[in-house]
Amino acid sequence: MSLPLKIRRLGRQPYDVTWKAMSAFTDNRSADTADEFWLLEHDPVFTLGQAGKMEHVLAPGDIPVIPVDRGGQVTYHGPGQIVGYPMIDLRRAEVGVREMVNKIEQSLIDTLAHWDIHAERREGAPGVYVGGAKVAALGLRVRRGCSFHGLAFNVNMNMEPFHRINPCGYKGLEVTQVLDLGGPSRLADVEDALVEEFCRQFGFTAEPAAPIIPELPARVAV
Repeated sequence: MSLPLKIRRLGRQPYDVTWKAMSAFTDNRSADTADEFWLLEHDPVFTLGQAGKMEHVLAPGDIPVIPVDRGGQVTYHGPGQIVGYPMIDLRRAEVGVREMVNKIEQSLIDTLAHWDIHAERREGAPGVYVGGAKVAALGLRVRRGCSFHGLAFNVNMNMEPFHRINPCGYKGLEVTQVLDLGGPSRLADVEDALVEEFCRQFGFTAEPAAPIIPELPARVAV
């Protein structure tokens, strides 16, 4: 029997609000709490993971830099990018951290295949690449056996801010997006495919949920 996965499409949200909310969700959940997958866009922001070094933030300008508690180095979030936060009880889903990373990467690879875009992994550098250019980044955190933070999937965005950093700590790393690879421009189309492939990888059944961040007032809903 497949497990339910609540899908929350939250629209555009500030980073710090969402970070606090998913951290609170993880801390407050019980063994009976249903897993959730939040899909959203962020206001422009650079985030610096636990292994991150400020030397990789070259010229942030007017875009804030926020040190966070996920894995990985520095990345950029902004409008036109799908950010996905899977809040999953790994024990219940019967996956380890490495397997979870592999399944997320495979769901992104299979999503891109909907538009005949051939993507692949790169050994030692989590994420998904097309022709050597990174189209999706991963940065996870596991606490109390449950995951939060997640993935950033470039779809139809202003790519200029990536030139202000060494993406994921790699100098000169090329970054691309779905639109430039011949895929669709609408985030909703890519989200639909991503939810389908994500659920297929983990054996979940998608259950649409209210577009409201749990533990926060309803006024932040989109």
